[in-house]
Amino acid sequence: MKQTIFEIAKIIDAQPCPLSDAGIRILLTDSRSLSEPAVTLFFALSTEHNDGHRYIYDLYEKGVRNFVVRHDFAGIDRMPDANCLRVDDTLAALQHLAAHHRRLFDIPVIGITGSNGKTIVKEWLYQLLHDRFSIVRSPRSYNSQTGVPLSVWQLDDQTQLGIFEAGISLQKEMERLEAIIRPTIGIFTTIGEAHQENFFSQEEKCLEKLALFQSAEVIIYNEDQRLVNYCLEKKGFLHKGYSWSAKNEEAPVYIAGIEKLIDHTMITYTAHGTQQTLKIPFTDDASIEDAIHCLTLILYLAPELPELPARFEKLDPVAMRLDVCKGIHGNTLINDTYNSDINSLAIALDFMVRRSTDHQLKRVLVLSDILQSGMVPAAFYRKVAELVHQKQIQHIIGIGPNLMSHSNLFNMEKDFYPTTESFLASGVWRGLKNAIVLIKGSRKSRFERISEQLEEKVHQTVLEVNLDAVIHNLKYFRSRLNPETKVICMVKAFGYGVGSYELAKTLQERGADYLAVAVADEGAELRREGISMPVLVMNPEEHAFNTLFEYRLEPEIYNLNLLDAIIRETERRGILSYPIHIKLNTGMNRLGFDAPDIPALGKRLNRQTGVLVKSVFSHLAGSDSPLLDDYTERQISLFSQMSGQLEGLLNYPVKRHVLNSAGIERFPAAQFDAVRLGIGLYGISAVDEKALRPVAALKTRILQIRDVRAGESVGYSRNARLIRDSRIACIPVGYADGLDRRLGNGTGTVHVNGTACPIVGNVCMDICMIDVTGVNVAEGDEVTLFGEPVTVSDWADKLKTIPYEILTSISPRVKRIYYKE
Repeated sequence: MKQTIFEIAKIIDAQPCPLSDAGIRILLTDSRSLSEPAVTLFFALSTEHNDGHRYIYDLYEKGVRNFVVRHDFAGIDRMPDANCLRVDDTLAALQHLAAHHRRLFDIPVIGITGSNGKTIVKEWLYQLLHDRFSIVRSPRSYNSQTGVPLSVWQLDDQTQLGIFEAGISLQKEMERLEAIIRPTIGIFTTIGEAHQENFFSQEEKCLEKLALFQSAEVIIYNEDQRLVNYCLEKKGFLHKGYSWSAKNEEAPVYIAGIEKLIDHTMITYTAHGTQQTLKIPFTDDASIEDAIHCLTLILYLAPELPELPARFEKLDPVAMRLDVCKGIHGNTLINDTYNSDINSLAIALDFMVRRSTDHQLKRVLVLSDILQSGMVPAAFYRKVAELVHQKQIQHIIGIGPNLMSHSNLFNMEKDFYPTTESFLASGVWRGLKNAIVLIKGSRKSRFERISEQLEEKVHQTVLEVNLDAVIHNLKYFRSRLNPETKVICMVKAFGYGVGSYELAKTLQERGADYLAVAVADEGAELRREGISMPVLVMNPEEHAFNTLFEYRLEPEIYNLNLLDAIIRETERRGILSYPIHIKLNTGMNRLGFDAPDIPALGKRLNRQTGVLVKSVFSHLAGSDSPLLDDYTERQISLFSQMSGQLEGLLNYPVKRHVLNSAGIERFPAAQFDAVRLGIGLYGISAVDEKALRPVAALKTRILQIRDVRAGESVGYSRNARLIRDSRIACIPVGYADGLDRRLGNGTGTVHVNGTACPIVGNVCMDICMIDVTGVNVAEGDEVTLFGEPVTVSDWADKLKTIPYEILTSISPRVKRIYYKE
């Protein structure tokens, strides 16, 4: 659907101004996701640490002519034919426009909220109902103040059912989302601990979430959740309830029995006076509860839906993440091999474009037939082809009869095959080189076989890196800072062991202000990978000056000798005002200028033009320890005096920073102009680790299981003698991978299928053994060494060391797998 710019200006109450005629179909808030400039309206959203107005002129040069703005911006005088709708609040304008759009449709709309399970319930409802209704739903987890209006904007004349998530993290947020979604049917999943830090109690949070259902006709919920039941009564919503219960036989949907078997669960229920049994291919409690929510919704909305048992039996897992890993022949692989629909395809393609821009890699899409949403196939695949062309895909490999039938719609290098087997047999995949390859398929297409062929073969031990956890942790620390305080993110030592490029790319996209590395070679590698943001080098060496200048890296300067050397080099090269950062020693007694050096330092800096001081900083020796608080306070005081003295000697302002991760949490009053975020970014807190999310998880798989009798030994030196008959599993991880030998002989534990299993015997170079006696395991099962529930900090405590050492000890031969929800 299109709306004219004149209609939109009236809806959002923009200030009167001359406008040129334009039809708007796409709302854009992220400049990196531009696809069709001519029909795009860009909302310049402002946040604490970024401002969309900075990207307007760049979008104008790419063809966008329609913008919603709050104030003037750079380049506005060079945009004579642009429509700039000026409003007081661009986010409110976006939400108001989406709310108006929603009111145009008199259709069932499902609104889903709760602490967990929202996305799973939404995606399963789509799987269950897509052939009964033409559905528009939230893409993946678009449930925020920005994501919800962008989701609702997708409603069009063909839509028969809307399914939208709503998530909140602060009080009073749900009221704004309710006005946009206006659900006729509500689903409340669960109430849990997520985002609890911003609410006084779980009751307060539950009541806030229930505000989504103010105008709903019915609310689907589990009445066995006492708090939810109580809050519904308090809100006066109990009369809207269409509940399910495993305790109350009078509930509209009574769960009479749940039987968990090896690989599936049987759910027996009574509704509308009859008893039925469903089979679902899951056995975990969360999936069972999510499936019952879906069942209850269908029994209310579409009770005559045919083949209901068969639909539930075919439910696919919902892939909540995109995996990025290294492939053969210089390829980079993006795996999304569990679902295939046009919404998730758009998101995956957008992620692919961002990852390929800096590398200039060829863009290749491997795509299966797509789960449709009620459209005529020809029209549907024309829409798919338009999306693929917009994202400038250079080679498509289509697999499935529907894609083959519509291959003429794709005007690019293309190959089409009826099945995954025929594609693999063709050998075409062997010719993919120096490309970024998005593997996007439905579960039944079994595209994991394609991934197996294209992945670079390494051993089974991997370090999974959650990029969403990085973003969460960055937001947490920013929430403790003033809006104007800059954040320098530490990615030295191969990103604390998790891998620097993907981490740096994510931080660059999320508006971090600076990166910091240890040596110039680390910074050069980031530049070669396409990282353009400022990079601070903490330990520069004179022989690396050429690398510093070539890659525009900014060195730390810690004494007069190094300062003189870099000044001489700038003079020799004819460089003016090259950025440097001055290190002060306030008590760490490692590197840095001492207090008596400040006058000579100021004098030397004022007598040259080759370098310009961007910042002055120091290191705290014990900000994480309450026992050292007095010392930390003295360091901060000395830093304030020394940095103030130096700034007074210079003829220009410089930024000051002294806080590290622990300092941000424990001494926020000393944030000055910037902070350095290191170990906290990776999920380690000096105050409350529950507020952070673990970034890295070390995982492997069981190679072999054997029965060993009591009295026999396991491993080298016969250090482990068994006192009972035992089952011993071998896993392919050893001290060459970063598994400390001190974790052997029962000191360390790993988790297999949710059960803690001790490490038995000495840790070997490439293998260790674990005791799985009494545990339901099989060869090939996944083993978690650290991540959840055992954390990096738990390992560090056992080894009487620090989390830094654990992370940075993980060997480069351990494959890093990056994923994003």
